[in-house]
Amino acid sequence: MKASELRELSIDELKKRLADEEENLGNLRFQLATSQLESPIRVRTVRRDIARLKTLIHAKQRASAAPAPTTKGTPS
Repeated sequence: MKASELRELSIDELKKRLADEEENLGNLRFQLATSQLESPIRVRTVRRDIARLKTLIHAKQRASAAPAPTTKGTPS
């Protein structure tokens, strides 16, 4: 999942993907514990995807809550 693709999604869509990835991580951890996981690197990539999603959600929430900057006081 690329960050450029994720930036186009809304906050609600990002939150849904985050919930899906967290569930996926839980399944991967269970498979890892029972020695059924073929690729342990997959756990790392899912954790990074979760961090990427959380970062984008936080940035979008801050951007929507922040007032627009003013250009008051700049010489013309």
